[in-house]
Amino acid sequence: MNELAGIVHYLAIALTVSLNSAGTGIAQGIASGAAIKAMDIQPSAKENITKTAVLSAAFMEGASIVGVVIAIMLFMDTNVTQNPIFTDLAKIGIIAAICLPGLAVSLSSAIPVKQTVFALARQPFFSQKITQLMILTLSIIQTPLILGFIVAMFIKNQAPVAMTLSDSFRLMGSGLCIGIGSIGPAIGLALFAATALQGLGVNRAASNKILTFTFISQAIIETPVIFSLVIALALLLTGTPVDLVKGVALLGAGLCMGLGTITPGISSGRTAAAACKQIALNPANYDLLSKTSIFAQGVIDTSAVYALLIAVVLIFMM
Repeated sequence: MNELAGIVHYLAIALTVSLNSAGTGIAQGIASGAAIKAMDIQPSAKENITKTAVLSAAFMEGASIVGVVIAIMLFMDTNVTQNPIFTDLAKIGIIAAICLPGLAVSLSSAIPVKQTVFALARQPFFSQKITQLMILTLSIIQTPLILGFIVAMFIKNQAPVAMTLSDSFRLMGSGLCIGIGSIGPAIGLALFAATALQGLGVNRAASNKILTFTFISQAIIETPVIFSLVIALALLLTGTPVDLVKGVALLGAGLCMGLGTITPGISSGRTAAAACKQIALNPANYDLLSKTSIFAQGVIDTSAVYALLIAVVLIFMM
């Protein structure tokens, strides 16, 4: 049993670094390749494209940095536990809370960066606005990673006192909830951001309307991941399960909420992206397009609300 506990412990250390670094490397490669193509299209914008590529690489590096921080903290953890197998099984929740958002955020970030450098090639004299919008959207895309880091820290602090398999399931459920729950919103945010930046490249006169719509839409798109955070924290604050059935119910609550955010997050992003594209082409129709998009996104998010309700029932009424 102690050997199995050690395997899980060191596997957690390795995966938190390797998976996040892999996602970062792929994303930076995609962004760099797009920057080179954009320079070929518009050599006069070389300086602005280079600065933007370097700045975006710093954002993408966030996942790797978070992975290294967690790995070091796990490696230096010297807490003695009575049941190491249950403690280290709980660390599967840390892997999920850090690796899944890290991969989703870093890979998704490449999508808007690619459109940013091409927009700079099309509108070299509008580079400041385009870069500012990229910084805004990339900052919001980082939200799932930050929330995953918070949950991972809670799990790390509670794992040493996990005494039963049921308690391990509770902590695993919390990590899986925020980890899986980050995937859909991260992709949705990236799809929208890419279209918004593409829109600036097509029609810079619509920049104010696109910026306003960006604030509203990205807040709605990331709503499902906030639901996941709520359930993840509820699982962390719930007392030790009395039996294995309750532990499975808590694990199920985390999976229910996490899986329930994937398609709403992606679909909400696609809907907002479609509206944003039309706003760039027809800014005079902004009011109609924005209202229709917000209403549609609200309806889409009801799917995540249903998952939230079932997760609450599994936590507090089972």
